[in-house]
Amino acid sequence: MGDIKKIRKKYSGPAHPWKKVNIDAERILKQEFGLKNKREIYIAQSFLKKYKNIAKKLIASRTVQAVKEKELVLTKLKKIGLLSASSGLDHILNLELKNILERRVQTLLFRHKLARTVHQARQFVTHRHVLIDNKEVTSPSRLLSLEEESKMVFKPSSSLSSDSHPERINTAQQIHDEAEAVKAKEKGTKEEKEEDEGLIIGEKLE
Repeated sequence: MGDIKKIRKKYSGPAHPWKKVNIDAERILKQEFGLKNKREIYIAQSFLKKYKNIAKKLIASRTVQAVKEKELVLTKLKKIGLLSASSGLDHILNLELKNILERRVQTLLFRHKLARTVHQARQFVTHRHVLIDNKEVTSPSRLLSLEEESKMVFKPSSSLSSDSHPERINTAQQIHDEAEAVKAKEKGTKEEKEEDEGLIIGEKLE
């Protein structure tokens, strides 16, 4: 048997985690992208920092190897939709944390209107309802390529694959109509109750 390989952390946290500015910014990101914990933010930050550091080194280098590495880095980031076709190394330095979080399975499922909220999108993924290129996905944090994004569907055996499923009502107008119907029903019930109470009071007075 070989030696047990030590599993290393894939991220590094902030140097000053208790700064109010950082805490408030992380809270907003957690809410906006439906993240489970701050670790998911730190993983995305580490991914971004890694490629920004690579870009800085390659911009300063003029060797043949640097040219090859430049093409590999640009190809990878263009593939996952972080850069446009005409982007160069300078554009990597302009990337922000939100650009990374937007490429997650969870976020894209919500953006494609396959879920009502980002939190619901996360639930669909973790409950094994989603297929990407006919392969089951269970990690909400996985970054998708542009090609994979177009192949994101619900599993045929899942009840969510039907457009008539109650949880598939996802457009703003449908949600608005649904909310208005609930309000109208509550209003009607309230009026009926008030009318019944009025009749009871009238009978007592007689």
